[in-house]
Amino acid sequence: MSNAEGNLGANIEITPERQGLAALDKAVTRALDELRQTRARAAEAERRSAELGALLQSFESGEETAAGMKARLTLLEAENHDLRGRIERGRETVERLIARVGFLENQK
Repeated sequence: MSNAEGNLGANIEITPERQGLAALDKAVTRALDELRQTRARAAEAERRSAELGALLQSFESGEETAAGMKARLTLLEAENHDLRGRIERGRETVERLIARVGFLENQK
């Protein structure tokens, strides 16, 4: 690269118009990027909305409705609570039996 070529860029005056054009170019680039991102998010939201709509439709058209599923869930939660109580009582019984066995072993 010769000196003459290297000085070409130095001869270009940076005017307010050129600075404004550069700022405008950056602003347009940012706006286009934001537009692309917004379109991508909108497409994803539409896809999810369609998926959820199809899922709701399948619940409503099946044998069991959402209300029926809720009632069944409530029943299962009550059964789960009852079973946890039984397990806890069973553990207490086992602990008492272990204590008795330990006591009897010590008596020998």
